[in-house]
Amino acid sequence: MTDYIELNCVVEPLNPGVDILIAELSEVGFDSFVETEIGVLAYIKSELFNPDLVSALEIFNNPLFTVTFSFNEVENQNWNAVWESNYSPVNIDNRCVIKAPFHSQSFEAQYQIEIEPKMSFGTAHHETTASIIRLMLDLDFKGKTVLDMGAGTGILAILASMMGASEIVAIDNDHWAYENHVENNQRNHISNCEVILGDATSIPNKQFDIVLANINRNILLQDMHHYVKVMRAQSIIIFSGFYQGFDLDAITQKASELGLKFEKNTVLNNWTAAVFSKK
Repeated sequence: MTDYIELNCVVEPLNPGVDILIAELSEVGFDSFVETEIGVLAYIKSELFNPDLVSALEIFNNPLFTVTFSFNEVENQNWNAVWESNYSPVNIDNRCVIKAPFHSQSFEAQYQIEIEPKMSFGTAHHETTASIIRLMLDLDFKGKTVLDMGAGTGILAILASMMGASEIVAIDNDHWAYENHVENNQRNHISNCEVILGDATSIPNKQFDIVLANINRNILLQDMHHYVKVMRAQSIIIFSGFYQGFDLDAITQKASELGLKFEKNTVLNNWTAAVFSKK
């Protein structure tokens, strides 16, 4: 019996179709993905593969996307080597570089973060993470207290520390992300970041100068009041994990109801990150 099933998906349009497909495949057991010029290759252990679950994914019923797929059995191999061959460093405007331990390239960027991604979200390859980093690089973090919600691998929290934040609290509800973030803090010599396994109800009773929330539209709308509660007057919050247009409108409306003022937003491949301040 072979060890893995390879699902070869053709997606139109690629953006944001591939991101949506990967998210839905993750929920039915797929644990490794390689993006291609026409879609994505997805991998799952043979004993976990159920073609009926794949066919029932919501994206197949979405008129905005066309997705076709085929699958075949693949023999066990060095999956780390396969993954590493498809993983490249991320250079944000020559100011911040995110790389893995196996990358040998040298960079001149002021902030250089080493991440061992493993199973966690947040390698800065995704538009939402890259967009928040760009916005962060234009803020003053010196002496600031920071809350990072949906922290993933810890890139944003680590960058905040490197930029001079005095104290960071980072929260994620995924056990893999929690362990990975703790490891990445050690890897980057970060000692002022508390990592918490939990959700918005786990936010400590503190006040924060800057809040980072890179999750998704529904969770942001659901939990936004928790974030606002711990923000100081004139403090800043950056939201991401949603699309330009209807999603941003919904986030902006909810934020206004909670006393937040829209400052600006940035867009990358229809994904957006938005900055608000507390009135």
